[in-house]
Amino acid sequence: GSQYASHDFRRTLTALGFVPSMSRKANCWDNAVAESFFATLKNEEATGVYPSKVAAHAGIANYIHGFYNPTRRHSALGNRSPNNYARDQMAA
Repeated sequence: GSQYASHDFRRTLTALGFVPSMSRKANCWDNAVAESFFATLKNEEATGVYPSKVAAHAGIANYIHGFYNPTRRHSALGNRSPNNYARDQMAA
């Protein structure tokens, strides 16, 4: 990511109404939840080469919406899926 630290890029983000945000250099713990999700995605779904961008998008979307959120259990969520955890939180 050095391109994301460039003054021109950051200025463009600000001009478009975005808030630039970066973690500290060489510190994956700043964004551990996202890092963990993408590691899981790579290990469980994106294990090969997709024939096209459309196929990649469809495969990943199906994994997230068809398996990860409704079915995949997480120990950090009390062995519930993200959807079940969210449902339980809304009911509480």
